[in-house]
Amino acid sequence: MAAKNSILSMALCLTAVCLVCGAVLGSVYAVTKSPIEEAAAAEARAAIAEVLPEGGTISEAMQADGMEYYCSLADSSVVAYAVKSSTGGFGGLLTLMVGVLPDGSIWNTKVLSHSETPGLGAKCTSDPGFIAQWKGFKGNFAVRKDGGDVDAITASTITSRAYAKAVAQASELVLSLNKED
Repeated sequence: MAAKNSILSMALCLTAVCLVCGAVLGSVYAVTKSPIEEAAAAEARAAIAEVLPEGGTISEAMQADGMEYYCSLADSSVVAYAVKSSTGGFGGLLTLMVGVLPDGSIWNTKVLSHSETPGLGAKCTSDPGFIAQWKGFKGNFAVRKDGGDVDAITASTITSRAYAKAVAQASELVLSLNKED
C-alpha cells in the first residue's frame, strides 16, 4: 500500500512540476516573441541596406525559387536586388544577404548566420580580403582551386565554396527574374 501511495504522489508531483514549468515557458515565449521578431526584422533591414546601393525604395519581401528577395526601386525601375541565400557550409547552414545588380553582378554581401569553425570558416565574416573581393564581383563563382575567380579563405576551402555557391544562387535568381520581364 505504501508503494502505491509513493508512486501516486511522485506522479502527481511530477505532473504539477511539468504544468508549472510549461506555464512559465509559455509565458516567457509570449512575452519575448514580439521583441525577438522586431529585432530580426531590424537586423534584416540593416543587412539589406548594407548590401544595396544607397537610395531607392525597398520593396516588401518576395519569394522565388525558395529564396527571399527584395527590390530596390528608383523611379519605378529596379536598381538592385537583395537576396537572402543559404547553402550548407562546413559546420552547417551558411546564410547570406547578397546585393545583386540587374546584370547579375554583385554589389555587396553580408553574412546573416553561420555555424562555421571559429578562427577558420568563421573568417567569412571578418577576413577583409575575402569580403572585399565580392564588392562589384562579376566572374566565375568558384574558388580558384576549382578553376574560378574567388580567392578562398586560408584553410577554409569548404566555407569559401559554400559562400561562393550562395552568392552564385543569388546572382542566378536575379538573372532569371530579369529574363521573365
